[in-house]
Amino acid sequence: MNPSRKPPHSPGPGRPEGEHEVKGVAFRDVGEAEQEAPPPEEPLRDPPRITWQKLTFLPAVLAVVLLVTWLWFRNADLDSIAQNALANGNVWLRFRQHIELTAISTFFVLIIAIPLGILLTRPGLRKAAPVAMALANIGQATPAIGLLALLVIWMGIGMKAALFGMVIYAVLPVLSNTIAGLKGNDPTLLEAARGIGMSPMGVLRKVELPLAVPLILAGVRTALVLNVGTATLATFGGGGGLGDLITTGITNQRMAVLVLGSILTVALALLVDWLASLAELLLRPRGLEVKS
Repeated sequence: MNPSRKPPHSPGPGRPEGEHEVKGVAFRDVGEAEQEAPPPEEPLRDPPRITWQKLTFLPAVLAVVLLVTWLWFRNADLDSIAQNALANGNVWLRFRQHIELTAISTFFVLIIAIPLGILLTRPGLRKAAPVAMALANIGQATPAIGLLALLVIWMGIGMKAALFGMVIYAVLPVLSNTIAGLKGNDPTLLEAARGIGMSPMGVLRKVELPLAVPLILAGVRTALVLNVGTATLATFGGGGGLGDLITTGITNQRMAVLVLGSILTVALALLVDWLASLAELLLRPRGLEVKS
């Protein structure tokens, strides 16, 4: 036997340990590949929807602003007119009225605009969508104070006229975003849902509305902030709200009352926008999130 001749199962030069060649075909001993395989990576966890910065930054800023305002009022020299405007729980009453105006008007906006937007995207009523959008545009294009004055002439002084005007003024963003969200869905997804036997209501409830949720929530957020600002004009129709403090400070030239009404209005608008942004993050379907 020639000692220089290699056995048929010996590894060739430059081959890794455990690999052999037989008749020109390379193979590896059983168990080698499994032993050298890297350990499986841990599955990636979904990032939290709401970070602690998002949850705490704005409330902390608002708390500091309100604390500074309260300390300033404690040391301010208020005359009898300013004291009467702020006495007997009037500030809390106007603040509560402002929240009620915002909440009630937004509720009616939602129950009007979202179902109407759904109906206007159905095949039988799509032709009526431009007419409805034109009417909603007229409602928002009209100056809010002028719209409120017309409603007071028609409905009389009180909260009813203010609420009616706020609903007309804020219905456009929710209606337009609902229509845009439903129209922007991928037709192939809707066709696939119908192809697996889903009813039209099932397609709407399980496919169309979840896909349109981000746009609809953006419209609701816009309507909320609009209603907080428009509610200050309710005072001109006898609807109350923080606008009473602002107009009292302007007409009586009492800067302290004007500053308090303005700061509370701005703080409420920022707080409502922050709460709406949290709801927007929590209600957004997980499947629509882009992972980095």
